[in-house]
Amino acid sequence: MRRFGRRPVRAPAAEAEQFRRRALWAAFGVLLALLALAAGYAHLQIVQYESFATRSEKNRIRLEPIVPARGLVYDRNGVLLADNAPAYRLDVVPERVSDMAALLEALRQRVALSEEEIRRFEQARKGSRRFKPVTLKYRLSEEEIARLAVDRHRFPGVEVVPYLTRRYPFGELAAHIVGYVGRIDADDLAAMEQRGEGRFAALPHIGKTGIERYYEARLRGDVGYQEVETNAENRPLRVLRRHDAKPGQDLHLGIDIRLQQAMVEAFQGQHGAAVAIDPGSGEILAMVSLPSYDPNLFVGGISFADYRRLNEDVARPLFNRNVLGGFPPGSTLKPFMALAGLEHGLITPQSTVFSSGAYRLPGQDREYRDWRPGGHGTVNLRESLAQSVNTYYFDLAVKLGIDRISEDFARMGFGRPTGIDLAGEAAGILPSRAWKQARFKQPWFPGETVIAGIGQGYWVVTPLQLAQATAMLADGGRLRRPHLLRASQAGFGAPRLPEPQPPPVPVATQARHVEAVKDGLVATMHGPTGTAARAAAGAPYRMAGKTGTAQRVSRQGTERLDPNKLPYHLRHQALFIGYAPAEQPTIALALVVEHGGSGSAAAAPVARRIFDAWMRLSGALEPSPAVPEAGP
Repeated sequence: MRRFGRRPVRAPAAEAEQFRRRALWAAFGVLLALLALAAGYAHLQIVQYESFATRSEKNRIRLEPIVPARGLVYDRNGVLLADNAPAYRLDVVPERVSDMAALLEALRQRVALSEEEIRRFEQARKGSRRFKPVTLKYRLSEEEIARLAVDRHRFPGVEVVPYLTRRYPFGELAAHIVGYVGRIDADDLAAMEQRGEGRFAALPHIGKTGIERYYEARLRGDVGYQEVETNAENRPLRVLRRHDAKPGQDLHLGIDIRLQQAMVEAFQGQHGAAVAIDPGSGEILAMVSLPSYDPNLFVGGISFADYRRLNEDVARPLFNRNVLGGFPPGSTLKPFMALAGLEHGLITPQSTVFSSGAYRLPGQDREYRDWRPGGHGTVNLRESLAQSVNTYYFDLAVKLGIDRISEDFARMGFGRPTGIDLAGEAAGILPSRAWKQARFKQPWFPGETVIAGIGQGYWVVTPLQLAQATAMLADGGRLRRPHLLRASQAGFGAPRLPEPQPPPVPVATQARHVEAVKDGLVATMHGPTGTAARAAAGAPYRMAGKTGTAQRVSRQGTERLDPNKLPYHLRHQALFIGYAPAEQPTIALALVVEHGGSGSAAAAPVARRIFDAWMRLSGALEPSPAVPEAGP
């Protein structure tokens, strides 16, 4: 018997209800998903719009800096001391080079490439994108450019790029004044960031020394930029917008490059330093530190060999003796001691002192000697300066006391920077009780006051401080701030704007006191007993001056030292201060001849040659010489 299974009973209404419930839940889930997606889109488009828009714009638009033309530097007569010269460099795009080693080897056959240049190139290439050019060599010669032009098709990825580079036409002649620019390094970048000047990091160079450093903000101008549209690989497509750079200011200095040349020649190969100031304005007319160096070596990056040669030279060509060097002033301090004594009423022009050749403090056996054995006899103020009588100033120093000496010389500009527009100026040492206590934890002794009266002992001055004080005497007792910058100009054709300067500070209360000192300085140069009379002989004009000899070793007992017989490194420093013409000074001068032995024999003749050059330049003697030719 066939058995048939029982068929299930269908319930259409129940199934339809179940389907509807499931469809509703599915629709509800889809709706929730859509709502979540919409909320996500809203969050991205509304809440995070600014953030993603900025990121997108940065990916699409790149800001490229536009380097401004650096300001030029001129002397007082419009002669260029620092300019921007056209040059060519060799760039390589790494992306377009399949074998870099082979390329460099091939380039070496046509271009002089040093190991140092290749090392710098490899370092720069590591931190750069492959499609960006990297400089291999700066300053290609015309011959090298011609060689590359002939074989240009053999070097894909190699480009000869024109650019402007800094050039110093007079090289060593004005190196310590103008200074130099160099590539921006990590220390420069850190300093810029600290000052909020990060935008200037795009500049290829920055002032390192001299005027280039002090007036960096004026010379560099304002960096411009252009907005460049790029693709996803950050490759440029087109320029969207351009904001031009603002060139730097042109600076006009008070320097006369002709006097600068004459000053170097006046030293006749000797080492030393000299500063010439216009006493009526405080403008620096010339300033040399010898030996010097060629600042052009630093512009494109100085080689290790050249820097080692300069840095290890015992003559220190990189050292600016005028603002950083410290020298005992010796007898050049005596005119200022005389002015202090007159101002305090301790002496008059007629006051006399008897010089027997030695000076003793009351109750002491130690002798402080004159430079002339047996002394100078009875001398007044005029003769004390003309003959440089130590005894007169030993006695005057004791009368003044170290406290008044310190106070008066501080007013004359000693013991502090002059404020010249050069970075890192030294303050020197102005002896005082407080200074010695702080430095040595010792009290001040009377014997130290005696030798302070002739510029020995703890005294340390810079040639610039001596020049400033000398200009004060030449200007009737008014102390002015020495400065290099005379005027500035916002580009070619713009008016020159004089550089404002602080007013002079009166130092002397009585004009007759200054005149008494000046009379003694004229006697030094033209009097029958003057220590510099031989150097001034035959001059068709009158000058005023004071020689100085700063001892590096002292004699024993009554034995005299012949400075010319001492070893070179132990010979005395030879100094001179003065001004010309004596009646209406237009130049004040301070100089030191290192290891010259004697101020009258070594420094005074140098001063005479400088004075003669200035008098010719100013038209008082012969026609002015031509401007010296610029170096390479």
